[in-house]
Amino acid sequence: MSTKHNTVTTQVPETPKPEGTSLALDTRLSRHVESVIPKKRQEALKWYGWGYNDSQFYGQEGIICFKGEKYPLGGCELPSFTKWVQSKFDLTVDPTKAYPQLPQSYPMPVENGPFLNELRTLTKVEHSQEGVDRLVRCHGQTLNDIYSLWHNKFRRIPDVVVWPRCHDEVVQLVQLAHKHNVMLLPYGGGTSVSGAITCPQEEERSICVLDTSQMNRLLWLNRENLTVCFESGIVGQDLERVLREQNLTVGHEPDSYEFSTLGGWVATRASGMKKNIYGNIEDLVVRVRMVTPTGTLERECSAPRVSCGPDFNHIILGSEGTLGVITEVVLKVRPLPPVQRYGSLVFPDFERGVQFMREVARRRCQPASVRLMDNEQFMLGQALKPEKTWLASCVDAVKQRYVTSWKGIDLTHICAATLLFEGDLKDVQRQEALIYEIAARHKGFPAGGQNGERGYLFTFVIAYIRDFALHQGIVAESFETSVPWDRCSLLCRCVKQRVVSECYKHSISHYTISCRVTQTYDAGACIYFYFGFRSLSIPDPVGVFEAIEHSAREEILACGGSLSHHHGVGKIRSHWYRNAVTETGSSLYSAAKQHLDPRNIFAAGNLLPQTEQLQFGEKKEKSEKPTAAEAAATKAKL
Repeated sequence: MSTKHNTVTTQVPETPKPEGTSLALDTRLSRHVESVIPKKRQEALKWYGWGYNDSQFYGQEGIICFKGEKYPLGGCELPSFTKWVQSKFDLTVDPTKAYPQLPQSYPMPVENGPFLNELRTLTKVEHSQEGVDRLVRCHGQTLNDIYSLWHNKFRRIPDVVVWPRCHDEVVQLVQLAHKHNVMLLPYGGGTSVSGAITCPQEEERSICVLDTSQMNRLLWLNRENLTVCFESGIVGQDLERVLREQNLTVGHEPDSYEFSTLGGWVATRASGMKKNIYGNIEDLVVRVRMVTPTGTLERECSAPRVSCGPDFNHIILGSEGTLGVITEVVLKVRPLPPVQRYGSLVFPDFERGVQFMREVARRRCQPASVRLMDNEQFMLGQALKPEKTWLASCVDAVKQRYVTSWKGIDLTHICAATLLFEGDLKDVQRQEALIYEIAARHKGFPAGGQNGERGYLFTFVIAYIRDFALHQGIVAESFETSVPWDRCSLLCRCVKQRVVSECYKHSISHYTISCRVTQTYDAGACIYFYFGFRSLSIPDPVGVFEAIEHSAREEILACGGSLSHHHGVGKIRSHWYRNAVTETGSSLYSAAKQHLDPRNIFAAGNLLPQTEQLQFGEKKEKSEKPTAAEAAATKAKL
């Protein structure tokens, strides 16, 4: 019997004949997925910042409010948050400030005539050179990106946008770009906070953004093996919605889950809030397909594990759009858990909270999600609660009295953890009992499921604060790392102290710096930092912010932290990449890039600094051109 490969395909596969066992390959489900994000993304999403057009913080009669029906906070006035902003930044909300308007003109495109001509005549790929389509895809979600948009600082934006619909069209586009030396920039959900998809400002070639949003089909589902194949452009919430209709889930929920894409998760080695049960993206991927200028890179076998030399899945994972375009991904899926419960814990201080997290990780009894907030984040979370009725306020006062007087906890040190349990009822009950038992040994006590749910969903709203803050004269951003357990608390203290010291050097007196432990492992944890300062009197606020963040990153590395846990390297951390992977490692990456992308058309400038990639491309172009002596010798032969 001839061997059959379970190949990933862009066409609806025929139902396979059983090979020894019955394969539950359901091809009837293969379909295009109607996305929450339209092809003209600016119709639903802000062109100048994060999230939906109808969702944002705003000021009204001196009070900060939030609008947006998609979130529990929608339609709420936030007087406590208003007071927190006033006390922290000495700033009164100005409701008269206007948000930026779309520019009236755009940078002229750098056209590559032969490429555009063949794009129109030899392919069926849709494309656009409209200014607004180019502008909204010239950036990600870094502070620098948004500030540059607001102040019209982008000198270079993509010259053409293309929307391929399948793997084969991507192959055509990559071959055309390679032939005509056009730079390609893969674009998924546009949520990168590492500068990975920011348009390279020094690129002289024509830049083509390859928008994967129209590649969002479910190709097949294998119920017996619990695997599914999606095209890479599908957005996280669309992917989960489709699977939930089949009573299944992937369980991957990064903070950007509403807008980020499957291809982006793979390209950045993403991590989700429920990784304790479902794993990080590298744990979920069975196979992945990537189109490069020298061919398609993929593994032929879909077995659960293979020992067949280096795993080329891991060449693609974390490649950040520098080697090719990810087109299709086979993922593991799980049945939807019958029970989902939220919980929360309160600890006297951050150190005891970290000890609790360490013991939970050591005993490998983590719930789906467990995240620890320091005091600063805890107080911010409390401030973001909507205004309450008189009775609810009285209840809160009694709770506070219980915490401070009876439990003896100082509110200036208190911290909290949010919990999410998933599974069968008995398993969840058993896990809850064990987690609360461990917490009690570290002076922690339960604070209710409602607080846990609020804390979990708060993740999706907090991203909107950055743009509102910038609008009111505060620059703010998050950054993350991973660190061994024995350096976890030390790193948190040292980074905060370094930020405070740097703020003093820059004469910044109104700022906030906080952290949370978001993911735990046997050997360490992921730590998120949130930093912001009042910038009204600072001439170059983003430059100052980046200088302070640079110092914080140096402190992270000095304390044994990683360059990144899941945001990736991008452009903003490429300065440290060579040291992080050693000279040998960076040379190995460069060799892979030279083989897969010999003309450097995927010149995003991620991982290695942009200057090195430009030099790499120039050297390659020169090597392909004959020298004067070679040209003369050729003529002589003729």
